[in-house]
Amino acid sequence: MGLPHERYLRPRLYVSLALAVPVLVLAMGPMLWPHAFHALSHAAGGFLQWALVTPIFFWSGAPLNRRWWKSIRERDTNMFTLTVTGTGAAYLYSVAALVFDAHFPAAYRGEHGVPLYFEAVAFITTVVLLGQILEQRAHARTDAAIRALMHLAPSTAHRVRPDGAEEDVPVSAIQPGDRLRIRPGENLPVDGALLDGGADIDESMLTGEPLPVSKAPGDRLSAGTLNTTGSFTFRAERVGADTLLAQIIRLVEEATESEAPIARLADRVANWFVPFVLGVAVLTLLAWGWLGADRGWLFGLINAVSVLMIACPCALGLATPVSLVTGIGRGAAAGVLVKHAAALERLAAANTVLIDKTGTLTEGRPQVVALEPAAGQDADSLLRLAASAERHSEHPIARALVAAAAQRGLPLADATDFVAEPGAGVRARISGQTITVGRAPIDLKIAAHPTSTLVAVLVDGRPAGLIALTDPLKPTTATAVTELQRLGLQVHMVTGDRAANARAVAEALGLDGFAAETSPARKQELVRAHQAKGERVVFAGDGLNDAPALAAADVGIAMGTGTDVAMHSAGLVLVKGDLTALVRAVHLSRAVLRNIRQNLFWAFAFNTAGLPLAAGALFPLTGWLLNPMFASIAMSLSSITVVTNALRLRSARL
Repeated sequence: MGLPHERYLRPRLYVSLALAVPVLVLAMGPMLWPHAFHALSHAAGGFLQWALVTPIFFWSGAPLNRRWWKSIRERDTNMFTLTVTGTGAAYLYSVAALVFDAHFPAAYRGEHGVPLYFEAVAFITTVVLLGQILEQRAHARTDAAIRALMHLAPSTAHRVRPDGAEEDVPVSAIQPGDRLRIRPGENLPVDGALLDGGADIDESMLTGEPLPVSKAPGDRLSAGTLNTTGSFTFRAERVGADTLLAQIIRLVEEATESEAPIARLADRVANWFVPFVLGVAVLTLLAWGWLGADRGWLFGLINAVSVLMIACPCALGLATPVSLVTGIGRGAAAGVLVKHAAALERLAAANTVLIDKTGTLTEGRPQVVALEPAAGQDADSLLRLAASAERHSEHPIARALVAAAAQRGLPLADATDFVAEPGAGVRARISGQTITVGRAPIDLKIAAHPTSTLVAVLVDGRPAGLIALTDPLKPTTATAVTELQRLGLQVHMVTGDRAANARAVAEALGLDGFAAETSPARKQELVRAHQAKGERVVFAGDGLNDAPALAAADVGIAMGTGTDVAMHSAGLVLVKGDLTALVRAVHLSRAVLRNIRQNLFWAFAFNTAGLPLAAGALFPLTGWLLNPMFASIAMSLSSITVVTNALRLRSARL
């Protein structure tokens, strides 16, 4: 709600609470324990209350008063408009009743004189300050999670010098290419690749999976993960702000500041609800003043203050942000990074999922299984040319070609004028020749591998041969697809791969449909075609060629193992790059939206149900009026209910 930090509010709450207790004793004491207070006159007790309440109203309540004035000045009514209008009216009335006691009509006098309502001012201010601190603490839980992530990366690292000696250096001094030593029980300082030995790495801070993951030479390692056993060296690749951990922190920070469309619904409700409540309060005052008995104007004032207190939309303001912040924090702990809060809301309503194949359904680590050189070429020279051209590409096929060349001990040539055409392949100059590596025409195949992914290599435009690669499905893919379908989502695959290979994968997984040999533009067209049929589309992918489709989809979901461009185009990022995380994301989105709707219902129910009671509707039947102090208790209970309900998301099963 725009108030200062909890560190600023907390001392004001303590002072308010310390002064409010004696105010309550002075206000209630003569009625509850008349013998103990017989020596204290009404006037003396009133002046003592005034002295105690004034710092509460003007110092402890200063942040509330400033927001009240801002709402009046900018004509932007909010909860502070109601709160301070009510406490201000009670304060000014009580001061007037105390100073001008003799001038009040006899009908306004009770057994102990003209009633004062300083205790309502003290209690309401204290409760509102407490409510604001509770709201900020709910936000702070996600801030604490961010700080905990920041502390996962150590401040120093063991760098291995060229002579083999080790030196401890600040993490800020590490450069890409440095060799680092990691000992048992240490967190990794930067992203990199394992060089020697094996390691069991606890990646739970990234994926939410509790079991350590075995790593072999060449495997990727992320900053902040924990080495559970053994000692190894690895090569630094991404440092500082470029590490996956740093990107996670940025995404969580940005997501907590973003707003979902459903939050604007609460804002729209509050925009008309606050003026409505102000109108009800004025009508309550006038109705009691004109139609009431002897003390009609007094009862009207008190009931108007009660209306303002019980209808204060604190809970309405809390209903959405607390759920979103808690849900975003829960997602981060489960390996689901929410970049924009709106993506959560749209994911909950999605009914179609389009999924890229390579790196999403499959391991994303294709392996070369066959080489078919053209006349005049041999297998090694074909692979060497292809790997040399692809060595600067980020695509999984490029990494597979380079790895296959390394396994054969083939030296790679220097490539210049490198150009990557997403969805088509790459082109580079090697030894004066133009080498093109791209998707093979659909009429070509290798007999022994009819469903493999085929790559064609051209030298100066002339065919040099074909390379066949296979990319195995991830072990969790089939289970994840089945669960997505059980959740009511249609699952389609889109891939640039050959139709035969795509059909084999689609049939093995029981997909609802597939599209093969798709370019980046075609993937985007497919997204829009499904949207044109009224479907709400999720697109999940990890490559540069997926970026247009990720941006066009209602919800773009990038694999954390994918390219930076894909992650920038997406609304959510799955850290582990595993479809089971997509299932968790769907569960999370639906849980958050369900929680928000529950909060909005309870917040609005509390606000509206209490209005007739506060206005004095039961007085003709029972003679009972709602004290503003108890109205503020009801208001605070609604806020506590909303916050408590939102915090249930922290333990939601995903």
